[in-house]
Amino acid sequence: MKAIILLGLALALAVDAFAVTVGLSCSLGGLKSRQAWRLASYFGLFQFIMPVVGWLIGENLLKLISRYDHWVAFGLLLLVGGRMIFESFWPESKKYNGKDPARGWPLLVLAVATSLDALACGLSLPVLGLNVWLASLVIGLMAFSLTLLGSRLGPVLGQVFGRRAELAGGLVLIFIGVRIVLDHLA
Repeated sequence: MKAIILLGLALALAVDAFAVTVGLSCSLGGLKSRQAWRLASYFGLFQFIMPVVGWLIGENLLKLISRYDHWVAFGLLLLVGGRMIFESFWPESKKYNGKDPARGWPLLVLAVATSLDALACGLSLPVLGLNVWLASLVIGLMAFSLTLLGSRLGPVLGQVFGRRAELAGGLVLIFIGVRIVLDHLA
């Protein structure tokens, strides 16, 4: 069951990177191979690092709130999933003014922005009973893989699915939060 939760969590977190890559690929008329690999490397690295940072911050915090940790995990996942759902309905801007968004500061900002959800989820990894390092590795590899996939499928998927991919990722995070509470209460 933990493997399914981990894969669901990794997939849900990687949807942001996938959605951003699809959006970039659509708006730029496709990504060059170098751009795709840069995006995948940065997104995967930041998706790996952020849960570890969240866990390190939360380690001491969770000791203080162990009686309520399931509610904290639920709240965090609800907030992150809710934000993803909200953003799936928000119109996106696709103007890059001739700058390559897969390079320099724009790339760094995109990598941080797509991994903030992973930072928040890092707080809940111990509550889920998951090894933080293994979970972070799986999350990073999933983001890396989906970013490469999104760079290739972007122009087609952007026309067919639009922002529904991010909506699905938000719903998965909320489902995981509900499952944590139900498991604790049962």
